Amino acid sequence: MLKFLIEKEFKQIFRNSFLPRMIIVMPLMMMLVFPWGVNQEVKDVRLSIVDNDHSTYSERLVNKITSSGYFKLTDVSATNSDAMNSIESGKADIVFEIQDDFEKNITTEGTAGVMISANSVNGTRGGLGSQYLSAILADFADELREEYGSQTVGATADIPSFSIMPQYRFNPHLDYKVFMIPALMVMLLTMLCSSLPAQNIVGEKEAGTIEQMNVTPVRKLDFVLAKLIPYWIIGFIVLSVCIGLSAWVYGLYPAGSLLTIFLFASIYILVVSGMGLVVSNYSDTMQQAQFVMFFFTMILLLISGLFTPVSSMPKWAQALTDINPLKYFIEVMRLIYLKGSAFIELIPQFLTLCGFAVGFSVWAMLSYKKNQ
Repeated sequence: MLKFLIEKEFKQIFRNSFLPRMIIVMPLMMMLVFPWGVNQEVKDVRLSIVDNDHSTYSERLVNKITSSGYFKLTDVSATNSDAMNSIESGKADIVFEIQDDFEKNITTEGTAGVMISANSVNGTRGGLGSQYLSAILADFADELREEYGSQTVGATADIPSFSIMPQYRFNPHLDYKVFMIPALMVMLLTMLCSSLPAQNIVGEKEAGTIEQMNVTPVRKLDFVLAKLIPYWIIGFIVLSVCIGLSAWVYGLYPAGSLLTIFLFASIYILVVSGMGLVVSNYSDTMQQAQFVMFFFTMILLLISGLFTPVSSMPKWAQALTDINPLKYFIEVMRLIYLKGSAFIELIPQFLTLCGFAVGFSVWAMLSYKKNQ
């Protein structure tokens, strides 16, 4: 009986001309476009320069800033007020002003002043741009100390100096795409394997075929399994395509085991598919199911740690993430892809996802009203 029910589900999927295309196009768009669109690296910060000194040192500092790759020189102003107008007009994000007698003060007094004025309407861009400038200034000061040797170049010239050579583990080039792509795979599985089941039973209600199922001797368990298994298979196919695209396009391979990824994916797909069936059982129309599923999916994505760290959220939001299955699978994907974590290190996430899978599957079975 279960075999014929699964066959019916697949026939319904492939009779719909839109669904097979969406199942193919969504992974392609998600893997080829989204990693570039959700990149939170801050580059090409628009910079306005006010050089009141016009010396060799000030020119050297400006060249160092513009050649760093983080800034794009869009304005050179004679006064600070003119530079502020460029911020007001949206022409610049940061104003960097060099004081009068910049070179003279460095050579005679060992200190010189500069001013950084950042447009903080976009707090991330303004804050990171200011940090980049501060780091470049510190490096410029170190260069001057090396050139002057034992001569005094500031208050810290007599203090023994040391250099820091950072070595980044797991993502050595600090490529944001490496961090985002595993999480985008989870996002794709969530959107596909929850929205499609959410429209399944309610679609049969609107078509009138659910009445035919209600008068058959099909058990609730077989009915729910027949709804879950096709999307479980589709989820595996979509995940395999995403893994292949990430390796082929971005050269990103999981540092851990693929078997561990597919093991967790098999549980997670049951979680989101079960959630979709629950929504479908309680919905009367396709439109209602779509809006309810969209509402919950957006909330779950925003508090999953996909874009922002969970630790930076308010305490009440952090508490909500504990009942968010996306959080656990995103953690798993990033740990396996970047750190190569083994299954034994991921047992807490595995047990939690198993609990969600059992809970939503049982809920879907109990909420399905079958009238004999």
